[in-house]
Amino acid sequence: MKTKLSKSLMFVSALAASGIAGAQGSDQPVMVEIKKLSMDTALTIAKTAIDACREEGVQVSVTVVDRGGHPQVVLRDVLAMDLSLEVSYRKAYTAMTFTSPTSALEDRFTGPFSVGKVDNVLLSAGGVPIQASGETIGGVGVSGAPSGETDEMCAQAGVAAVEMDLEMASF
Repeated sequence: MKTKLSKSLMFVSALAASGIAGAQGSDQPVMVEIKKLSMDTALTIAKTAIDACREEGVQVSVTVVDRGGHPQVVLRDVLAMDLSLEVSYRKAYTAMTFTSPTSALEDRFTGPFSVGKVDNVLLSAGGVPIQASGETIGGVGVSGAPSGETDEMCAQAGVAAVEMDLEMASF
């Protein structure tokens, strides 16, 4: 038993040493910089989307997700339905994941076992990716308007409010 354990430990040590040596010889950096939205920028996106929908006479929920799909800002206007919270999150997550407005995905996955059946993916208009310098750094989803087109217009208004700041930001 002791011999088997010793051999196993030597084998694992050899594997670990070869992995470390391989990592040192590669061109990969030791650390990676990750660009993320500030809370204030995410809040500006969400608040602008709410305001754009109010101008259309509707009250909605807005979710801004970071590049990992985690909610960063969630706002629900006073009369927006509770269900709109979950829907806005799923739209934001889908837009971020596919780096595309969700309206462009509505007819893309129609099979019974398609990606549209994956948790948190919602193929319905109202989600827009947030991009800076060609990189997707998040997504915004809006839900609660009578149409997905209105939801998406409000989401786009939110992104447009910070678009110049995102393009000019130094990382």
